Amino acid sequence: MAKTAFNRTGALSRVTVAALTAALVATGTSAVAADNPGNTQGTQSTAAAVAADLAEAKKQKAPVSGRSVAKASAAAEYRWLNGVSGGNVYDYAPNGTGGYDAREFVTDGWNAIKNAQQADHDADGVIDGIWIWDSTGYLAHASEAGATNVGGGWNTFNKVMSPGNLGGAASADLLARDSSGNLYLYLGYSNGKVAPRAKIGTGWNIYSQIAGVGDLTDDGKADIITADKSGVLWIHPGTGDYKKPFSARVKIGGGWNTFNNLVGVGDLDFDGRSDIVARDKAGALYRYSGTGITKAPFKPMVKIGTSGWNTYRLMF
Repeated sequence: MAKTAFNRTGALSRVTVAALTAALVATGTSAVAADNPGNTQGTQSTAAAVAADLAEAKKQKAPVSGRSVAKASAAAEYRWLNGVSGGNVYDYAPNGTGGYDAREFVTDGWNAIKNAQQADHDADGVIDGIWIWDSTGYLAHASEAGATNVGGGWNTFNKVMSPGNLGGAASADLLARDSSGNLYLYLGYSNGKVAPRAKIGTGWNIYSQIAGVGDLTDDGKADIITADKSGVLWIHPGTGDYKKPFSARVKIGGGWNTFNNLVGVGDLDFDGRSDIVARDKAGALYRYSGTGITKAPFKPMVKIGTSGWNTYRLMF
């Protein structure tokens, strides 16, 4: 089987990322709009490489710096942090002490990639899928089932992200915000395909940041955080109901406009709770460890990167 770089955290391997990039480049832009995405397979060779690599990775479930990924839970995913600088992709493995090891080069050719999101589709806390969205508005996915071309028309959105399972099923779901501020939920399937979108909110263009992975409130449901344009941070507790996936937002605090990127990273400090990382405008990186408390979901920030993180146009 293909050599895997899944290794310690369950993140998708370099081979997988490269294979999906090739699949995206090979697709045209003739798919239907995101309102009813098309579902077509990538080439057999690409799908076979992706499937072999992920199957081996899932089989190994190697330890994360001494901690077994097999013990992970749906509430606390374990994943690498990926950064895209120009067309190059780099990854950072958790170092076991709440930070990251030195970066490693993954692949190039990502100049046309607009965004990417990791996903845990079987609720075991281990990443087994990835969505990639290119500049033409095309969305593709890689999982154990192979490379799947989800469909086109996604450039109607200015934000697409996956905080995990929002609708009550095992697979990860997608949130998408359009330029008018409407928020949509796409329920996901294990192979990366998605159900038709459902409108779940309006007025979401007041937020400059939307982030989160997994449970932040210790109720077993995926939550998200948002930062508005005045720097106020909010938590939107998950309900597990696909018709209304979030309850009323709760104010956490102010001053968050010092950061230009918030990223849900799963459980970075290995305490069983989901965390986030925040990048400030000078390029330093901070960890906010989760507490499980709705009104105060994060411990005080800890600097884990002194500078240079603003080289990345994408972090996922």
